[in-house]
Amino acid sequence: MVQSASHPDALVDMLTCLADATRLRLLRLLEQHELGVAELCDVLQMPQSTVSRHLKLLGDRNWVVARRQGTTNLYRTILDELAAAPRQLWITAREELAGSAAFKQDQLRLARLLSERRTDAQAFFANAADQWDKLREELYGRSFVLAAAMAVSPRDLIVADLGCGTASFVTELAPHARRVIGVDNSPAMLQAAAARTEGLSNVELRQGDLEQLPLEDRSIDAALILLVLTYLPDPRKAVAEIARVLRPGGRAVVVDLLRHDRDDFRRQMGQSSLGFDPPDLEKLLSAAGLTHVTCRALPPEPQAKGPALFLATADKSN
Repeated sequence: MVQSASHPDALVDMLTCLADATRLRLLRLLEQHELGVAELCDVLQMPQSTVSRHLKLLGDRNWVVARRQGTTNLYRTILDELAAAPRQLWITAREELAGSAAFKQDQLRLARLLSERRTDAQAFFANAADQWDKLREELYGRSFVLAAAMAVSPRDLIVADLGCGTASFVTELAPHARRVIGVDNSPAMLQAAAARTEGLSNVELRQGDLEQLPLEDRSIDAALILLVLTYLPDPRKAVAEIARVLRPGGRAVVVDLLRHDRDDFRRQMGQSSLGFDPPDLEKLLSAAGLTHVTCRALPPEPQAKGPALFLATADKSN
């Protein structure tokens, strides 16, 4: 943790660290998304040597941390873990520079970068729509579906399957729920889902991004997001949206990949990340205001070829 600013040397050190436009721009980008050096060079339009030098200084001063993904280091801020003084110092600097031309240009390039990430995932699902159910079962088995269903215990609930794909899980939920809403942003997947759910009067399919759900506030009793978060450039936004649409007492259920080191698998599947460590996922859900958060590894099925999975649940208390 950054040293308290009550010590004069610590205050000078913090001010010196933030007294550079490039480091401020880096902090603003990494506050929003976890990014690699090449991506930061692209957004900032600076050489790798310059970006790496500033990242090292920020890392040495505990403003950012890095983790390995394949052959790449991914960086993020730890601003939420800072003491009150350095956090307030950063907030003040960010507010003062928010309208600068450099910050605005960075946001435009970041939006383009994230759009390209989403395009990779959309291209994968467009090509895989016809074979997705078979591929998913080969990679992950089927027991996770039962685990997710048991975590919800639908009864007479309004349930949302977020990233519903071809609606294989929607059809399993439909007989037990009052209403099931499937949301996906892939037209190819939704076309397959419409064919599969034809005749199910309590099923509704909606096209939309999981980072901006086409659902009303506090309108859902249970939200499930199965094998989707690893495809999203910013899982935090999707989790915040889940918290928004859940009713008080509602439940979120997440199934996804445990952190692994198979970068070739990630690229082949069009995923944005190498999965999640349970403590990080728990923190992600808690940060969105959800409570009673649990996360546990699921036993891999003998024939499953993909990475192991976890099941996480969390409740909306108010």
